[in-house]
Amino acid sequence: MGQIMGSMQSNVAEVFSNRRKRKRSTDSTLGQEEQAQLGTTLAKKKKLLTTTQYIYKALFKEEKNSDVAVMVLDKVWHLHKVYLSQSPYFYTMFNGTWKEAQQNFVQITIPDDRINVESLDAVFGSMYSDEIEIDPKDVIPVLATATLFHLDGIIDKCSEVMVDTINAETAIHYYEAACQYGVVGVKKSTFQWFQINLLSIYSKQPNLLRHISIDLMTALTASQDLYVMQTEFSLYTLLRTWMFLRLHPDHDPEDPVQRAEAQRTQDQLVNAGVDTHTPSMDVAQWKYFTSRMEERSFLATPEGQPFVPVFQKLRTQYLTNHYMDLKIIYNDNIIPKEWLYSHIHSHWDALLRIDHGQEDSSPQQLDDDQFFENCMRCGRLLTEPGYQKWRWTGFNFGMDLILIMDSRRLNIRRHHRHEHERVLSLQTKRKFMIRTTVTSINAQRQPVFTQTSEICSLSLEKNEEVPLMVLDPKLVHPLLISINLLVVMPPNQSFKEVVPHSEEPTSATSFSIPISEIGATCERPLTPSSADDSAVYIGDSEASTPTSPSPRRRITWPREIAVSSEADALFGDMAC
Repeated sequence: MGQIMGSMQSNVAEVFSNRRKRKRSTDSTLGQEEQAQLGTTLAKKKKLLTTTQYIYKALFKEEKNSDVAVMVLDKVWHLHKVYLSQSPYFYTMFNGTWKEAQQNFVQITIPDDRINVESLDAVFGSMYSDEIEIDPKDVIPVLATATLFHLDGIIDKCSEVMVDTINAETAIHYYEAACQYGVVGVKKSTFQWFQINLLSIYSKQPNLLRHISIDLMTALTASQDLYVMQTEFSLYTLLRTWMFLRLHPDHDPEDPVQRAEAQRTQDQLVNAGVDTHTPSMDVAQWKYFTSRMEERSFLATPEGQPFVPVFQKLRTQYLTNHYMDLKIIYNDNIIPKEWLYSHIHSHWDALLRIDHGQEDSSPQQLDDDQFFENCMRCGRLLTEPGYQKWRWTGFNFGMDLILIMDSRRLNIRRHHRHEHERVLSLQTKRKFMIRTTVTSINAQRQPVFTQTSEICSLSLEKNEEVPLMVLDPKLVHPLLISINLLVVMPPNQSFKEVVPHSEEPTSATSFSIPISEIGATCERPLTPSSADDSAVYIGDSEASTPTSPSPRRRITWPREIAVSSEADALFGDMAC
């Protein structure tokens, strides 16, 4: 009996167990079907248009229930006043006393050539949607259209796109548009990009360089934050090329035919014994400036007058520190020779003061504006980490300064070797002022992180080395290094405010006067009354100072281009 009861219990349990299994299986099967149906339902819901999408499609694209037609650039849009009124331009039109408020057809005249049908369609469509897609190649027309209709949200979106896409191809157009439409953020970002890349990029892309306006180039040349690669003479050669390209819009240095012709001309000049000190692609500009028969500088001519403000901002005092630089500049005859003579006089005066140990020869008690206005600008690109050291060429008032990058530290050293003592300052200590800026850039050469030091005054003994900056960990290579340096008190440069229109030599400057007769009428005794008199400054006691020389008789330098008859024939055949 017990066995029967046990067997019955076992069968009952098995029956119920099988029922539960079938129920679970059925439930599981139903669950999968329901999930499939649910998934299908969700997929269908995703395909439904949102309210915004429906409004955009039905009211803007299909133009349903339009209550106003807007005609611009010969195209008509059938739109809705309630949506257009999001723009202050249209809100005033439809809600004021203007005649358009009572009309259902509006014609708008566009005074801006940057605005086109595509940008109008994009901006009108944005009023029916909560987003707008802006392609970088269309951003300026969209910005112009948004500015016309006072749509700040779209203007801000355009600004973001422009700042993110600044490069060599877009920077000039972006800067001009930012100035025209008052987009301060874009103007600031593009100007900063120019400061970093002007000499690094545009010196290699002349057909982009020529489109930089005179106003923009003037501002860049004046900037203390301009990354001058390598020295001020590099900036001079860039300005010479830029000026030539703007004067000759048909000249294309990148054209293969013109490049081949320039190379042939360069070879002929070399065979004729003429050293142009310039690459073949620049031989046309070399000919244009050096073959002028006028004695006056190019800036004094009608063609050169528009470029005077740019060269006035050039730190021309640092163009006379190297023999070859000075020779090229003199032969170009772009800059007035009076400027060069004044700089040479100031340099010699500073050297004599340094040699005499005058305290006022070293820069001191200068405010930031005076320092930035007169400092020398030098720059260098470091592509990879590691130990590196370099100097910038030119006679630096008897100081041989070397920059050293060692790991994450940038140092400066006053280098002094005994075999060079004749051209180096023998003063135990030399004072100077310096500021250091290091910038990390991305693939578009946009600044990622910048570290700048304060303006500091240093006093270095011979062969002394001191740190300038410990690099922040955020600075990664490639690195751009910019140095602002001032080693002597800046002279008065008010003479650059005037460009002489005539530089013809006068009889007083003729070399026919024997050198023994020069100064024959001087009242100063031939023999100093004391040893101290031999080092005094000679000049007008009241009207002249060592840093502001009085007018003097000008010495005419001979032009140093030895041109043969064969070269003369080349000049006649060459075309710019």
